[in-house]
Amino acid sequence: MEKKYYLRNAIYGGILILLMFLVYKLRDTENTNDHQTYQVYGKTQGTTYTVKYLAEKGNNYQMAIDSVLVAFSQSLSTYIPDAEISIFNQMENTDSAIVFQNELFYPVLQTSKEIFELSQGAFDPTLAPVIRVWGFGEMEEPEKIPSDKIDSLLEFVGFDKYIVFDKTSLKKTKKYIQLNFNAIAQGYAVDVVALFLEAKNIKNYMVEIGGEVRANGKGTDGTGWKIGIDKPIEEQKDNQNTQRQLQAIVTLNNKSLVTSGNYRKFYIREGKKYPHTINPKTGYPVTHTLLSATILANDAITADALGTACMVLGKDKALEMIEKLENTEVFLIYDENGITKTTMTKGFEEFIQKIE
Repeated sequence: MEKKYYLRNAIYGGILILLMFLVYKLRDTENTNDHQTYQVYGKTQGTTYTVKYLAEKGNNYQMAIDSVLVAFSQSLSTYIPDAEISIFNQMENTDSAIVFQNELFYPVLQTSKEIFELSQGAFDPTLAPVIRVWGFGEMEEPEKIPSDKIDSLLEFVGFDKYIVFDKTSLKKTKKYIQLNFNAIAQGYAVDVVALFLEAKNIKNYMVEIGGEVRANGKGTDGTGWKIGIDKPIEEQKDNQNTQRQLQAIVTLNNKSLVTSGNYRKFYIREGKKYPHTINPKTGYPVTHTLLSATILANDAITADALGTACMVLGKDKALEMIEKLENTEVFLIYDENGITKTTMTKGFEEFIQKIE
């Protein structure tokens, strides 16, 4: 797994060529040695982003970052009809393939394959049709539980069986196969923005998209970046006026932190809670006691995918999976007879600043 990380980092290097082309009109101003901390904000992928970094005065990369994220969505957002992933999903001909228009698509496919294999199928982007019918994709929440559709839709789920790809193209081997990268795309976007900043020789930065973070160097207080892990409180769901309650605070430097949880995205039908995390093997939302999984890894794309896999696997299997990996740690919050408890891999402890 570790060797694959290095391979992917090499692939990311190629992405920088694309990014530099996208922002070629933005010139650096490097005639001063004075530095300042920049904080830029925006919207992307149906959520918000925050980027903080230390750079010479005059180097506000707001427009460049927005351009990078627009290009990213145009490749991987299922909400854009002419995005590359949407074109693939709409294809019915198994004899033809889509040829990638840039270098953004392949790394997310390759990482998905790695995590699919590592998690023994707990992470599977071909789950798209099932996600949609449950109302967690482009469709609205169903009026009733779609039990009559699940078995037939599972026939189109199988990352190892139904898609074929290389660095230049992607094809499906069965009609109606579709992809959904919502469980990995935000982390990937975090990495892409971070790589852009590093290409600008920025060493102190924090990139956050939808709560998923990658940070390097020193924060605004001159130490490592402090990132909070939320308590899994359902009352915080969709309530912008509620002050966040934190379970722990983690200090990051040259690391990524991503939390996956079932306490914010869910709906209730006939008194039963249906969280957004769906088990690819059953087609139904998970029902175990794990409330959230926070992954600490070198890159956010890996952390994002592993977080989803952990939420599918549950507490014990999640710990077992992460403990096999180098440079990867996990912090789990779970329910035990109505009492919220935590557990973590040993390596996570050195990053914890505070636990409530």
